[in-house]
Order: sequence, then structure tokens, then C-alpha cells
Amino acid sequence: MILSHKHKFIFIKTKKTAGTAIEAAISQLCGPDDVITPYRAASEKDRKGLGPQNYRIEHPLKPQRPLWRKLLGRPERYWHPTIGYYEHMPAWRIRNYVGEDIWNSYFKFAFDRNPWDRQVSWYNYKTKSKKTRPSFERYMQRPTAYVDNHELYMLDGALAVDFLGRYENLEEDLNTALRQAGVETKVSVPKVNVTPNKDSERSYRSYYTPALQEQVANWYQPEIELLGYDF
Repeated sequence: MILSHKHKFIFIKTKKTAGTAIEAAISQLCGPDDVITPYRAASEKDRKGLGPQNYRIEHPLKPQRPLWRKLLGRPERYWHPTIGYYEHMPAWRIRNYVGEDIWNSYFKFAFDRNPWDRQVSWYNYKTKSKKTRPSFERYMQRPTAYVDNHELYMLDGALAVDFLGRYENLEEDLNTALRQAGVETKVSVPKVNVTPNKDSERSYRSYYTPALQEQVANWYQPEIELLGYDF
């Protein structure tokens, strides 16, 4: 996520919606006091502006690192809530950290994606290191298969952001969001954090049986209704 005090906007980063590419693009707009959370080290070279900064904080509501992890010398990862601000941070926690004044006065935006397409992207990402990938149908039985994007940009049962863009219209929607935030600079979105070992020529629809199609429809009914997606 990115919190820009310079431009008074908050970008809430969702999963498998080119969030890393968006951060790579909008980091160039940030100033020295802005919060930029880290992401996968291999993608840091593609940032167009400042690198990760100001994300480690002390706050009474910040989760504490478990003692057992310290005792065993386990590393603290960039996605762990115990570092402070982290990449896929939900709206409610950002509000807790920044306070009501900043939360209510800053322009907030996020992105989402057709859930049937997003689910295939998630499957490819989560199984990319497997020598033999499980079938999509088998993977969909795992607890890790669910993608919680909707929960990230909702707050108290309502949409938490001022602008919810679409992955399918990525660069245009990003520049629309920035323009609405008062940013006059137009940005381009680089290709960053592309999942390896995926069949780019294969349509997401080809992964689905009727039962799997219905499963995704049931899982992600809120965002499907919100954004009007269909299979």
C-alpha cells in the first residue's frame, strides 16, 4: 500500500490486480514523508521512484511479533502485520493507524478484477513453485484458494474507497484515480511481478467446470454485484 501525504491519497493494494505494478508506477509521485511498503525484492528494480520507506511504525494497535518467532530466529517478512504498514493491508487497519482526520480527508482508491479470471491468476501464482502443479479443481478445495480482496477495501459494511478501479482497464483507471486525487502527472504502468510458468495463451474460462464456475460465483458474490462482472 502507499500513503501519500504529499498528494493526500491512500492506495489500498489488493491481490492479483497488478498492485505491484501500480506501486511501481506511483512511487515516482511520492515524497520523503510518504509511506511506501516493500514488496518482492525481484520487482524493486522496476520502481520508477522512491523505494520502501516509513513503513515501520510503533502504534498501540500494531500486532506484536510472537515471542516464539524471535526465540527461533524466524525472519520478519515484509508482508507481516508486525512491521507496521504492509502491502495487502485492510482499510480498517489503515484507518486505525492514520486516524480519522487523515482517513476522512485523503482520497482512497483500490483495484479489483473479474473474480473468475483473478482466481486462475491466483492459482498460477500459488502453485508456481510446484514441480507438478495440482489441478485447478483440486487447488480450489484448499483453504488458501480464497482471495479476500473485497474485505480489504470494505469498512463497516460499506465501500471504504472513493474510487474502485478495474484491472481490465488498469492504466486508464489508475490515471483517473490520480486525477481525482488532484495529481496532474500521468503515469504508465510497467509489467512487474509477472507469474512464471503460466500458460498466457489459455483463456481463464477453460479452467472451469460448471461446478467451479458456480463456486467462484458464490465465493465472490459481493464484488461481482458491486462491479457487474460475469463469467
